[in-house]
Amino acid sequence: MYPAKLLNLTILRLLIALLLPSAIGGVIVAENFFNPSVSKAQSAPPAKQDPATAMTVRSDIQEADANTGIVTARGNVQINYPARNIQATAAQAQYFSREGRIVLSGDVYILQEGSSIRGETVTYLIEEGRFVALPAGGQQVESIYIVPDDSSSTKNAAVEPFNPKPAFKNPFSAPPAR
Repeated sequence: MYPAKLLNLTILRLLIALLLPSAIGGVIVAENFFNPSVSKAQSAPPAKQDPATAMTVRSDIQEADANTGIVTARGNVQINYPARNIQATAAQAQYFSREGRIVLSGDVYILQEGSSIRGETVTYLIEEGRFVALPAGGQQVESIYIVPDDSSSTKNAAVEPFNPKPAFKNPFSAPPAR
């Protein structure tokens, strides 16, 4: 067998070994899936992942490319990222692990702490915690934000609470002598 074919067969076996568990379960915890800062030569066992900081991606189909560090999820994509309080749905999502970004496309809806954004393509820059949304042709991006109303809290702070019982500070008449 030629060395090039043997190398390709080895890479194919490695990709199948990586993708088979996700194909069966349909779930990949994508955060740190491809961490470029971790050397392949390290022999220490990987640290246990805290479920609260993991990003969970569910979809009909998922592919991972070890050469590029890109994870692609297609079909009914659902993302849950509890550490940032983000939930998202889309037709497709691509996680670019080396660049620290996620690109969602196809009827994207993202919910974060009550605020939401809807568009055709939304890019999430993980390090910056920033969303960049683009609309479908001839449409607009829609966002709904929960904005705290500082002016109402200062108005309410000056108002004393309602007390149905009268509060007499000084008696109206002198107490009877005994």
